[in-house]
Amino acid sequence: MSAAASPLVELYDTTLRDGAQGEAVAFAVAEKLEAARLLDSLGLDFIEGGWPGANPRDSEFFARAKQELRLERARLTAFGSTAHPASPVDADANLRALLAAETAVVTIFGKSWTLHVREALGISHAANLQLIEASVAFLRRAGREVIFDAEHFFDGYAADAEYALAVLRAAEAGGAGRLVLCDTNGGSLPSHIAAATRRAREAVGLSLGIHTHNDCDLAVANALAALDAGASHVQGTFNGWGERCGNANLASLLPILALKFSPPRAAGRCLERLTPVAARLAELAGLAQNHRLPFVGASAFAHKGGIHASAVRKNPQTYEHVPPGAVGNRRRILVSDQSGRANVLEKAAALGFDLTPEQARDITAEIKASEHEGYEWEAADASLELWLRRRLEPRPPAFLPLRFAVRSQAEGREGRSRAEVWLQIAGKEVSAQAEGRGPVAALDAALRKALAGHHPSVAGVVLADYQVRILEGQHGAQARVRVKLTSTYAGDGEDAAPWVTIGASDNILEASWEALTDALQFHLLRAAAAPGAQAAR
Repeated sequence: MSAAASPLVELYDTTLRDGAQGEAVAFAVAEKLEAARLLDSLGLDFIEGGWPGANPRDSEFFARAKQELRLERARLTAFGSTAHPASPVDADANLRALLAAETAVVTIFGKSWTLHVREALGISHAANLQLIEASVAFLRRAGREVIFDAEHFFDGYAADAEYALAVLRAAEAGGAGRLVLCDTNGGSLPSHIAAATRRAREAVGLSLGIHTHNDCDLAVANALAALDAGASHVQGTFNGWGERCGNANLASLLPILALKFSPPRAAGRCLERLTPVAARLAELAGLAQNHRLPFVGASAFAHKGGIHASAVRKNPQTYEHVPPGAVGNRRRILVSDQSGRANVLEKAAALGFDLTPEQARDITAEIKASEHEGYEWEAADASLELWLRRRLEPRPPAFLPLRFAVRSQAEGREGRSRAEVWLQIAGKEVSAQAEGRGPVAALDAALRKALAGHHPSVAGVVLADYQVRILEGQHGAQARVRVKLTSTYAGDGEDAAPWVTIGASDNILEASWEALTDALQFHLLRAAAAPGAQAAR
């Protein structure tokens, strides 16, 4: 990187505003408050809370933030636009709402592309420059620090470079403290980003920022190009959420700046919290976390190929560019039909088993054969652990599934099922019956009922997801299926991480029975290992 890339970079998070504009992202007010605290715990510089006055949720957020939010490092920022062209600046409703939010920092955007000035605002180029300067100056007179986002700057620069630069000068004249160059459509390439940023540095005397979108899958690369060209402030969202294809992912940019630059450009940030914070933000937003995200995804340090697993056991640097723990993540050795004995040895060692070469060879062969039959061990760590323990551990399981029976009937759209299950618990056969809206629900209810007397904690197990995949579609209704269950625990005293179990059969109920019994077996295994666990749980 160039010499211009040495100072520390300001990190500006817009997850709660721009990220919340992404499809399917939704935060309630209480969730936004918790998210702001989480982001602050990472040591970010700015947290954009939303657009006050744009919707009741954001207005309530800023009202509650005044009373409830105490940030350690980050400064809460309100977002809005320049005044409406038909409104006097001092009476503009948007600017008044920004002041009412009572944040020390305010971010406003203005048009820097002549196309938008002409088509969206319908005013002259000169009038737009006056509007920008007057809006910034109004907020400055009210005592606010102002960050100006030059919307569509890079498209504007390509169309009319002098006018785009004049927009920056107008915001500078109004008293803005930072000028942020926005690739709003996400269509620019790094070379264009770098050239335009260098030209902007020559044109104005203020600190420059960068705000990129990911429509070409270049948001992070474009942000780095701008920083290398002299920008010192970067905006983004966690997990890359945002309009259309999203924004630059701060969960990638933060560790890149902290770990890939010498000296670091994001020193002092709490990187060890990065992965859990990213995961919790996904929960608050109501989304499943993308397991393929760099640094924070569950697959970021997962090794499946036998050669990879073998090398990582000897030296992690062979296939890991940073230590997983540096970003709060962990290494995962996957076991599948692509695996070698190194994967099995690593997995067994993590469970406390020291395999002989013969055991490793035999288990590897069994795993490859079972995957050919429809099992997918890499996606179901819980079932894999149980499978290995059954072969390597003399200790009996908490219960032994024996058999089940299900009867279903339907009248119109209404249907009920009744299941009966037989288990062996503590050497005795136990049975129970239960009803449910479907056969799987009835099986689940009967299993819990049978276990309740010996293991009451199973009542806290929640089946969070149920997936069925047809493995041999050409066989129609007789095709082999794989059932995958994701479970969580709602009680206390146990690791709260979800776990995944699987079953495979040409009978969907048999596959479901296998996955259900594994889910409860794994819960009881983990509960027994928890500190202070009681024998009968």
